[in-house]
Amino acid sequence: MARMHTRRRGSSSSDKPVADEAPEWSDVDAADIEARVVELAEQGNDPSQIGLALRDEGVKGVPIPDVKLATGKKVTTILEENDAASDLPEDLRNLMERAVRLREHMEENQQDKSNRRALQNTESKIRRLVSYYQGNKLDEDFTYSYDVAVELLEK
Repeated sequence: MARMHTRRRGSSSSDKPVADEAPEWSDVDAADIEARVVELAEQGNDPSQIGLALRDEGVKGVPIPDVKLATGKKVTTILEENDAASDLPEDLRNLMERAVRLREHMEENQQDKSNRRALQNTESKIRRLVSYYQGNKLDEDFTYSYDVAVELLEK
């Protein structure tokens, strides 16, 4: 959703390199990787942070460039299998945090027109994501509002 509300083009050359199997130098057992993923999740890390930690720190000193290639499963799938997944998808949670921050800023600075537009754009993205996740990761009757977002983020 980078270019939805702006004319910017995004990062160039941001595609992942094509690979079918894990590199030879990264021969860590899939069970060890899954245990490390669950351990990092219990420490309060999001799936994207877990991927970065595995890439940088690795498991037993061996970096893991791509969890899906090494284990055959995505980080979120591993978390769901081990009951360590969060109640909200990470992208939706991040957008809700941003909307709450913008709303609190707007209460103090009511004439800040650029942030009012940023809040409108962010809430628009949230509503689109909610309709995407309804029935799958969210309840069918879930609707976004500021109060609901504050309540969910406090959990």
